[in-house]
Amino acid sequence: MSDTLPAALASWAEAPRARRLNTAAEPDGARYVLCWLQQALRAHDNPVIDAAIRLGNARGLPVLVYHGLREDYPYASDRLHRFILGASRDLARDCAERGLACVSHVDRADRREKGLVYRLAADAAAVLVEDQPTFVARWQAQRVADKAGMPVIAVNAACVVPPAVIGDGVGSTSAFRRRHVAIRDAWLRSTEELPQVAPCAGPLPFEPDHLTDMADAALDALVARLAIDHSLPPSAMFPAGRDPALARLRRAATEVLPSYASVRNDATRSHGASGLSPYLHFGVLGPREVMAAVETSRAAPANKEKFADELLSWREWFHYRARALAHPERYDRISGWARDSLAAHADDPRPEIESLTAMLGGTTRDETWNACQRQFLADGWMHNNLRMYWGKRIIAMTPDPKTAWTTACYLNDRLSLDGRDPATYGNIADMFGGGAPGSSERPVYGRVATRSDGSTRSRPDGPDWLRAAATRAVPAASVPSSVPSELYLAGTPPI
Repeated sequence: MSDTLPAALASWAEAPRARRLNTAAEPDGARYVLCWLQQALRAHDNPVIDAAIRLGNARGLPVLVYHGLREDYPYASDRLHRFILGASRDLARDCAERGLACVSHVDRADRREKGLVYRLAADAAAVLVEDQPTFVARWQAQRVADKAGMPVIAVNAACVVPPAVIGDGVGSTSAFRRRHVAIRDAWLRSTEELPQVAPCAGPLPFEPDHLTDMADAALDALVARLAIDHSLPPSAMFPAGRDPALARLRRAATEVLPSYASVRNDATRSHGASGLSPYLHFGVLGPREVMAAVETSRAAPANKEKFADELLSWREWFHYRARALAHPERYDRISGWARDSLAAHADDPRPEIESLTAMLGGTTRDETWNACQRQFLADGWMHNNLRMYWGKRIIAMTPDPKTAWTTACYLNDRLSLDGRDPATYGNIADMFGGGAPGSSERPVYGRVATRSDGSTRSRPDGPDWLRAAATRAVPAASVPSSVPSELYLAGTPPI
């Protein structure tokens, strides 16, 4: 038994993306290599699939791609389920075009399949999973690895530069950027592995759901009968699936990039932000193909460079940081000085406290905050400049700093299609204490910086835009009795 990579992967050009999660030996009599995807829901430029193909070719085995979706993951809703299932349907379609078998299972009352990942793994030479540091993917992958009798190998599919290449101990954004910029060009090119074995055939331990046979109406009907949160509908702004993601990428390259550096911080401009983060979060798009579209765009170099800095420096910095944290979603991840400063002011009077009902529904006394929150409710996404104001204000709108953190994560994770992500957790952490402490003490915030709404309100049409955004129609999402916490530490077995 060994914790080293199999020779076929150790010699792979992208080997730094991969790591063993257990030390089990490869079993005899395997029928396939299992590629279990939880979040990297794309068939092309997917290093998890490519690693599985490479190992399958070396063993003379086909690859079986599997994606399952439970009803009981944290914050399961029509919004998240429908987006995920649309991506899963296109994943299966595109895998078939690559010569790969892809099977799906949607958990529901009349189709329970207990321990399905373990049952599929029983016939596998190895299990390839994605190396994802947040939400349930990390602990579910490790749970399978701890119990499996075959190698389980995690592969990073979210970053252009594998975090392992950067090395440990990088403590600042500037230091990370220097290392990343120096090597990123070498990682921007990919060559997909081609399967040498016919698609996996033969009996499986369950009857798959044939999502590729389901039109949108059928997917909608399936979601409607599941035991999930039906008070939060799908987002019209972000249609589900690979084809809408590619359309959004084309729009980013042709309409957003030409003025990106100058208007990206203007929330009132419909073309100021790319809107790619939901598709990147669920792996419908990969960062390398996004950068390929950027490189071929006719936008000026300054705009391309700014976009690349946001996608490659900041986003991958947050992934790098999350990798080193046992629980990236916990309050104790924020800077020690910020925790100390906020704690010193925890008992300050808080005249701006709002109820959870008012915060969730975007009906607080703060018009700008309501405009931010209603983007989350209606669209499942929020402009990054608005997020900074939104997160800072939560500190004053809740009884204490830890409740503020939990509330911010709850609203982000439940409502946003790019919630539960290293980047969004990293952004929230920065809102609560990124950078150096301020020189003066403020009530409630201590030495943590505050933020005004001036960057939006001072725009020529800013007041009108905020007024309209704060009163737009939004879903009547159900309100819990209290903000849930510690949702990702245990939970249900993988499916």
